[in-house]
Amino acid sequence: MDSEISGWIIGYVITAVVVLVVVALVVPILILAGSIGKEAKMINDSLTDSVRNTDALKGLNTTIEHAEIIVAGLSRGRNRLGG
Repeated sequence: MDSEISGWIIGYVITAVVVLVVVALVVPILILAGSIGKEAKMINDSLTDSVRNTDALKGLNTTIEHAEIIVAGLSRGRNRLGG
C-alpha cells in the first residue's frame, strides 16, 4: 500500500513539475507576443499616417508635366522676343 501511495505522490510531483515548466516557458512567450502586438499596432498607425501624409504626391507627375509645359512656353516666348 505504501508503495502505491508513494507512486501516486511521485506521479503528482512529476506532473506538478511538468506543469510549472510549461507555464514558465509559455508565460514569457505570451508576454513577448503582447509586446509584439503593441509594436505592430504602432507600426501600422505610423504607416497609415505616412500614406495620408504622402497622398498628395500622387499629383506630382501632373505638376511636373504642367511645369514642363510652362517652361517650354516661356522658352518659346523668350526665343520669339529674341532672348
